[in-house]
Amino acid sequence: MSELIVLGYDDLAVANRAFAEVQELERSHVVTLTGLAVVSVDAEGQTHVDTASRREGQIALSATAGALWGLVLGMIILTPGIGVIGAAVGGLLGKLNQTGIDNSFRDKVRSVLEPGRAAVVIMASKLTEDRFVAAMEQYGGTVLKTSLPEEGERELAEQLAGPASKEEG
Repeated sequence: MSELIVLGYDDLAVANRAFAEVQELERSHVVTLTGLAVVSVDAEGQTHVDTASRREGQIALSATAGALWGLVLGMIILTPGIGVIGAAVGGLLGKLNQTGIDNSFRDKVRSVLEPGRAAVVIMASKLTEDRFVAAMEQYGGTVLKTSLPEEGERELAEQLAGPASKEEG
């Protein structure tokens, strides 16, 4: 089971410091990351995403895990009404609702990500909660958390991989 944690902050500078702290916690084996990003919204309402893979201390992810992280990140920060989405993405959105990332959680994330604010988005497969909380409390902020059950993650990964190819014989 993975934990999806969103730490909301009033400004990008604090979010960047919290992001660096999470990376240090991973090096200290307090958290095992599946995904990590800083999401900020500028004064004009434009969303900016800076993932760990774009910064020093890259997180090595398998293709499926990377796709799953990208999908989860996209689904929690996408605003409704962006336009018509494909059937496959619609199906994945439905799966996300079944795996614990419901509309209520996404609405809370969006409320944290108002213009001028930022958040650290963490997807962790392992977390020593007391040590994590002790390290992160110095940054304050709003904490949102939900779980993705292992079965739900597996189903999402299977949908991302597509139908199994048939062997010719």
